[in-house]
Amino acid sequence: MTASAAAIGGVTLTQGTPHAAQLRTDIDSLPPYGNSTISPGIRSRRVANVNGLTVHILEAGYDPAGRPAVLLLHGFPELAYSWRKVMLPLAAAGYHVIAPDQRGYGRTTGWDGSYDADPDPFRILNMVRDAMGLVYALGYRSVAMVVGHDAGAPVASWAALIRPDVFRSVTIMSSPFEGPPALPFNTANGGTPPRPAVNDDELDAELAKLNPPRKYYQNYQRTRGANADMLHAPQGLHAFFRAYYHYKSADWKGNKPHPLKARTAAEMAQIPTYYVMERDKGMAGTVAPFMPSAAEIAACKWLTEAEVDVYASEYARTEFTGALQGYRVRRGSDPKTLAELRTFADRSIDVPSMFIGGSSDWGVYQTPGAVDRMRSTACKNMVGFHLVDGAGHWVQQEQPDQVSRLLIQFLRGQS
Repeated sequence: MTASAAAIGGVTLTQGTPHAAQLRTDIDSLPPYGNSTISPGIRSRRVANVNGLTVHILEAGYDPAGRPAVLLLHGFPELAYSWRKVMLPLAAAGYHVIAPDQRGYGRTTGWDGSYDADPDPFRILNMVRDAMGLVYALGYRSVAMVVGHDAGAPVASWAALIRPDVFRSVTIMSSPFEGPPALPFNTANGGTPPRPAVNDDELDAELAKLNPPRKYYQNYQRTRGANADMLHAPQGLHAFFRAYYHYKSADWKGNKPHPLKARTAAEMAQIPTYYVMERDKGMAGTVAPFMPSAAEIAACKWLTEAEVDVYASEYARTEFTGALQGYRVRRGSDPKTLAELRTFADRSIDVPSMFIGGSSDWGVYQTPGAVDRMRSTACKNMVGFHLVDGAGHWVQQEQPDQVSRLLIQFLRGQS
């Protein structure tokens, strides 16, 4: 591997493929996580021997010992840092709040960040083991609630479905949970096999016929070139993050999500280009035209320039490939993942569940019918479905007070 080093924000950044040994070395000499922008009362530490990882966590409410625990699982391209605004309110409500950098992200080490790495550790069942291993390492047999946002939502959902004794309630944020894939039933007696869902490759073939041609972002995220496209964005990594976060937030007034009739090209083409991209563009080029103005940046109180620097610095060091592995094996139609998850066919989430999304979040509706399946069959004890005004995709960062209130209300309802 060839590499070059540069210093950005006090962090030594190595361009190239980050492997586990390199990441461990980097961690030892890094400045404080979040460049000290995290609130007093939230501490950063690393927990060794967690399903092969050394997991970096942020935590609040750790004193006194013995409080019920809440586990917060972030999405893409996020970090444990994404929960900073809801951690103290949850701690003040009496909970030990734990937010890890998930496998493939941030200051958690023990994962291979190369594109050709074995993808099995990033499959959903192993990510559930990551969550369980962390809970156990911290001395808990169960948590009062697991919360998952975006790519963290399926991990939290499957954790609650598979081990309801450990994850006693779940809040799903932004990405609805549809339930396990089906197994053919009664086919020996003439029963009709389940109709296969339109997979991402089939959808892409139809999207390519549109004018202009389009493509589904998850297929892009699976490609070898996605990492370099974002890491070496022509506008710079800081500007990439600023535009990406702005474009998917309520600050961009073009976000007016609504349910779609079907997973067809014509219907999906209504979604903004951060999900249904122009076929000839990568994500860096996709978000560049949506860079907010200097005045909009100055007015953005939910994501300051210093906070953008945290994301840019961490991803510049780790790169994106480890975080993107989930798109290759946890979503879409990966045959091995589908085979594993069919073990749980017809199972539902039976512990108390809640959904939170932003009213301007297309993540809620990007999979047609997912919300209905979540509310009718996948979650049998869903006690709340909330779309928060003034929030897009980054709901816990855009509207932390409302999200904190909903989470605490939900927890108290289960007590």
